[in-house]
Amino acid sequence: MHTVHRRMLLAGACAVLLSCTPLPPAPAPASAPAAPAAVPAPAWQRQGVQLLHIAPDESLLTITVRRGGALARLGHDHVVASRSLQGIVAPAPGRAQLRFRLDEMTVDEESLRREAGLTTTPSADAIAGTRHNMLVRVLEAERYPWVSIEARRTGDQQVFDADITLHGVTRTVRLPVRVEQAADGRSLQASGSLLLKQSDFGIVPFAILGGAMAVQDQMELAFRITARQEVSAPGSGASPGR
Repeated sequence: MHTVHRRMLLAGACAVLLSCTPLPPAPAPASAPAAPAAVPAPAWQRQGVQLLHIAPDESLLTITVRRGGALARLGHDHVVASRSLQGIVAPAPGRAQLRFRLDEMTVDEESLRREAGLTTTPSADAIAGTRHNMLVRVLEAERYPWVSIEARRTGDQQVFDADITLHGVTRTVRLPVRVEQAADGRSLQASGSLLLKQSDFGIVPFAILGGAMAVQDQMELAFRITARQEVSAPGSGASPGR
């Protein structure tokens, strides 16, 4: 009986692994969080260079977080995704700005879980709980609603320095990027991936039971971005920081 009781307790605890607790949604704020304050367009946007606008319906950014701790086998890994990227790219100088809202990210789309090689299947309640806890407990999305990235090409044509701002903290990382530009120069596709740590952005990875059930600090970020001259992004012609 003691063994059965312990197993029941572990199964119950599993529901909160990796922020999976199926909590009710947070109360809606009185008004939507304001967009970041307008900032002057950087010099590379004011020099008459060709600008391409990110096409959200053809672009995708994913972040995979994995379970950790001694009882990790009882939980799930997760993949969250943004399909609402906005921003601009200047191919000639090798510069780009983009951003996305945390509260527009999806959690555990079935196709993306398969693509990421995740083999477990969380329930709908677990997915809803994961999203709630990610936004409210971990990322504080009401206070820090936007993630922004500003990238500039280095001497290596396939490596960029990227300033990533998340949770109110900015870190600069080296970002390998594969860029394929159309012959007419009116569109391009960029893809790449990198590893980040939540703690580098002042985020405390979710954990319970003294860390026996936890989310690993490391995150796996991947992106596929399409930018076109014809697309009119929000605030077209201005900085995405608007």
